[in-house]
Amino acid sequence: MITVNGPMAHLVTYLPLRSRVTDTMEQEVAKKKEPVRLRCSVQNYDWGRIREDSKVARLFSLNSGLEIEHSKPYAELWMGTHESGSSFVVENGKIGGGSSGLESVSLKTLKSWISENPSVLGDKVLEKWGTDLPFLFKVLSVAKALSIQAHPDKELARILHKSKPKLYRDDNHKPEMALALTEFEALCGFVSIQELKDVLHDVPEIIDLVGNAEANEVLHINEQYGEKRVKTILRSIFTHLMTASEDAISEAVSKMKRRMNMETKVRCLTDKEQLVLKLEKQYPADIGVMSAFFLNYVKLNPGEALYLGANEPHAYISGEFIECMATSDNVVRAGLTPKYRDVQTLCSMLTYKQGFPEILHGVLLNPYTKRYIPPFDEFEVDHCILPQGTSAILPVALGPSLFLVTEGEGTMQTKTGLSREMISEGSVLFVPSNIEITVTTIEGMQLYRAGVNSKFLSENEVEEVPFVT
Repeated sequence: MITVNGPMAHLVTYLPLRSRVTDTMEQEVAKKKEPVRLRCSVQNYDWGRIREDSKVARLFSLNSGLEIEHSKPYAELWMGTHESGSSFVVENGKIGGGSSGLESVSLKTLKSWISENPSVLGDKVLEKWGTDLPFLFKVLSVAKALSIQAHPDKELARILHKSKPKLYRDDNHKPEMALALTEFEALCGFVSIQELKDVLHDVPEIIDLVGNAEANEVLHINEQYGEKRVKTILRSIFTHLMTASEDAISEAVSKMKRRMNMETKVRCLTDKEQLVLKLEKQYPADIGVMSAFFLNYVKLNPGEALYLGANEPHAYISGEFIECMATSDNVVRAGLTPKYRDVQTLCSMLTYKQGFPEILHGVLLNPYTKRYIPPFDEFEVDHCILPQGTSAILPVALGPSLFLVTEGEGTMQTKTGLSREMISEGSVLFVPSNIEITVTTIEGMQLYRAGVNSKFLSENEVEEVPFVT
C-alpha cells in the first residue's frame, strides 16, 4: 500500500476517478456512433385501411408493442423528426406491453436527440439543413382516395406559413417519392393536350361546367402555340372547372354517372372512366371526380416508384407504399376531401406541365439492393432483399439514415461491434453518418433505408456501394 502525505494526497483517489470519467465519456461518444432504435408515430386518417388489411397497422403494432384497434383506420406510419408525428429514441429498456406500451422505457424525440448530438448528421447535412433530419419517411395504407392536392415550393411555403400558420404549419417545400409495396394507383400531373382534347369530345359534362369558350380554347391549340400560351389556356380551363358552383358540379357529376351507366350496356368503359365512377362512390358530387379527367392515371407494380416536385397536382388512389419527402406537412387541397379546400391557391400555384410522370425502377447496386434516386437533395430510398443466412455489409453513408424492416428477422451491428441489435418486422432504427453497418439474416428479410440523396452527398467524394458476403 502506498501512502501519500501532504497536498498531493488527494490524487490517490482523484486519478482513478478521472480515468473512470474519461472511460465513461469515451463510451458515451462511442454510443452516438451506433444505431438507435426508434418508436414511431401513426396517423389514423379516415382514408386508411383497417385491422389486418393495413400494413401500417401491423408495422405500428410491432414497432410500439400496442395492439391494433379494430375500429380505427391506420393510414400512415411516420418515421422522422416532424412534430406532427415524432419518432422517439428508445433508451434504457425495451418497449413492453400494457396500456401504454412504454413500460421501462425512457423516451426522447429524435429531433431533440439529434439537437444534442448534431455530429450524427455529418458535416454536409449540418451545413445545408442545420440540426434536423432533412427527410421524412413514411408507410401508407390507402383504402380510399386521398385529396386532389399539391405541395408548395419553398417561396410559397414561407408565404402560406406566414399568412395561414394554422393551415400551413411548415415553411419548407415538400417534394416526395412513392415506392409501391403492392399494386398502387394514383393521379399525377396533367395529361397531354391531345388527351385533354379527347376528354372534351368524350365527356360533355365538363363543357357544361367550364363553358364552350374555355373548351374551344383547348380544342384549337396547335403546334404553333408556344409552351407558355398552352399553359395559360390549361390554367384557365382548370380554374374554371375547380371553381364551378356546387349545384353545377352536383348536376354534372350526376349526369355523367347516368350516361356512363347507360353506356356500359353497349361498350366497355375505359380505365379512367371506371376510376371516375369509383371516385364518385367515395366522394359523391365532388369536383375531384371531374378533375380526374385532367390528370394522368398511373398504376405502379411493387418495386416501381414515382416522384413529384413542388406545385404538381396529384392524388393517391389505392394501395400500400413507402413514401419519402422533405421534412414538411404542407398540403394545399382542392377536391376529394372533407378537409379545408384552398382552391384559388392550388389553381394559382400549379406549374401546368403536361405529360406522364417518370417511373423509377431502381438502380441495381448489387443482386440484393436497389436504390431509388429522385432529383431532390433531401432524400433517396434503398430497398434491400436479403435471403436467409445472408450477411450484408451496407455502404457507409455520408449522411444519416433511417432503416425500416418490413419482413424477416436478423441482426444489425456496426464495425466496432459495440452494439448488436436484433431486428425484425416493424423495427425502425436511426443510423448516424459515416457508420458501416452489417445486417445478418435469420430469416429472409426485406428492409428499406431512407437517407440524404447520395448524389448530393458524394459531390467531390468517392462513394462506397454495398456488397454482400
